[in-house]
Amino acid sequence: MTPLQRYIAEEIGTDHAEGFISRREALRRLGLLGLGAAAAAELLAACARGTSPSETTESATATAGSAAAPPGASTALPVTDITLPGPQARTLRAAWAAAPQPRGAVLVIHENTGLSPFIRSVTGRFAGIGYSALAVDLLSEEGGTEAFSDPAKATAALSSVPQERFVADLQAGVAELARRVPGKKLGATGFCFGGGLDWLLLTSGTPQLAAATPFYGPFPDNGRILTKAAVLAIYGALDHRVGATRPAAVSALEQAGVPHETYIADGADHAFFNDTGPRYNAAASAEAWRRVVDWYGKYLN
Repeated sequence: MTPLQRYIAEEIGTDHAEGFISRREALRRLGLLGLGAAAAAELLAACARGTSPSETTESATATAGSAAAPPGASTALPVTDITLPGPQARTLRAAWAAAPQPRGAVLVIHENTGLSPFIRSVTGRFAGIGYSALAVDLLSEEGGTEAFSDPAKATAALSSVPQERFVADLQAGVAELARRVPGKKLGATGFCFGGGLDWLLLTSGTPQLAAATPFYGPFPDNGRILTKAAVLAIYGALDHRVGATRPAAVSALEQAGVPHETYIADGADHAFFNDTGPRYNAAASAEAWRRVVDWYGKYLN
């Protein structure tokens, strides 16, 4: 398996171990990734051994019952569907939200279910605080996220895409932001799978980026930061799977000599910022959003 496929498979296993999906559904999703029955069962057993019941209960309690609006939602601006030129004469789909008087611009990188309503919402939230925002649909070549009625099949499709294509498509998104918001500094915010791609942009060399805020994204094996972007790395304290890559990320940032901070949200698990998901943590999300707003206010203005 590629590192990307392994990450997605482990995420499915963790979702099952924490009771968010049934064993049958977990096996179905792992099958879509190409795992045989024996390998899938072994992975589920390994993920179950790595789950602490007390931590799972704490996370579920922290995320439950919050009626508060997601951070930034009250000022979110409308999002429209656009197309933009991609690598090798391909056409990319994207969601776009324009700030009336942009202070800067942000590339929003989606999770492993594609360009979802949640990601569209975040794109509008950034525009609402003064940063025009663009979210590239990384399934554009497959007909776009909307071509998949089953989110698990969208995830499986993403798992088979070479990471070089992701980087090239996202860099096309950065170029489109620079064209639409000329003369302004650019940032990148990714979530989960998209947080990992945020790190890939930083380790692949994307000099246009002035700042980045990856949310609980796995740092690439043996990655080296090749940009001068200021990085705010965000993690959930209960997300041990992605948290295990945090020391490598911090070490790479220190070696690169770029401005950086790490925020670890207490009582929060993986994907705690996604208000449409089972691990949403309102308090942690509000604090993370405040820090992102402050970070971009410092490095994108």
